[in-house]
Amino acid sequence: MASITGEAARAYNDLVEINKTAAKGYQEAAEGVSSPDLKSKLSQFSQQRAQFASELSQHASQYGINPEEENTVEGLVADAAAAVHRGWINIKSAITGQDDAAILGECETGDATALQSYETALRSTELPAEARNVIQKQHGEILSAKNWVTQQKGTR
Repeated sequence: MASITGEAARAYNDLVEINKTAAKGYQEAAEGVSSPDLKSKLSQFSQQRAQFASELSQHASQYGINPEEENTVEGLVADAAAAVHRGWINIKSAITGQDDAAILGECETGDATALQSYETALRSTELPAEARNVIQKQHGEILSAKNWVTQQKGTR
């Protein structure tokens, strides 16, 4: 299988990190909401994002990319700073107030940010067809999750 570099490798790294961050964010959200149904669904989204990160890591390794090793020190610092601002930054403060609508709003923001990153990755001309298919599928599932969260937020 062909090796990919440059912007496609960076896209894989970013998407793996975004999904790891989202998995943590959704788990924190699940722990913070009061509704048992919401807890269950947000936990499912957390598991989904962890699975997405794993799937992307596996695909990346097929293309000669190791998301854990591709990062430079500067990249790790930038990624860590960016992760804080990926939409999940306010989840702790929303959880503190135990306001389900506010928590859902933070999840919605996190997903909107993730979708932007997926769309950036999909604009890469370097992505092999198989990689593009995986990223498009995950994008669709994140969009579906975001729409669900938005709908739930409106009922709280």
